[in-house]
Amino acid sequence: MTNTPMTARLAMITVDCADPGPVSTFWRDLLGWELTYGDDNYAMLTGPAHALGFGRVEGYEPPAWPNPNGTKQFHLDLAVEDIPAAESHAVELGARVPEEQPGGDRWRVLLDPAGHPFCLTDAANW
Repeated sequence: MTNTPMTARLAMITVDCADPGPVSTFWRDLLGWELTYGDDNYAMLTGPAHALGFGRVEGYEPPAWPNPNGTKQFHLDLAVEDIPAAESHAVELGARVPEEQPGGDRWRVLLDPAGHPFCLTDAANW
């Protein structure tokens, strides 16, 4: 932590998608957060310290995985107690497991219903 005064506080991350409904339901059920707003164009989940939003973008195209050209921009890392169990649960909720898995036993890459990559990581490493 620095001694620099805080200028801003991260309140929410908003993720582009084609349809906020299914992707917000997936993340709500995976994270156990509350759906605090939802309509045809936007949905917002509220967690213990942050919020996660999903906004409809016409013509949305999911990022490629693997992504050698860097068009993915960012992804979420989720700390879990049991990677295989969390992967199974995420797949039951609608995630897909891509063939490309660069993390070995350290993490697993999955794709949410809108195609956004995210990683399941061992909580003990955090």
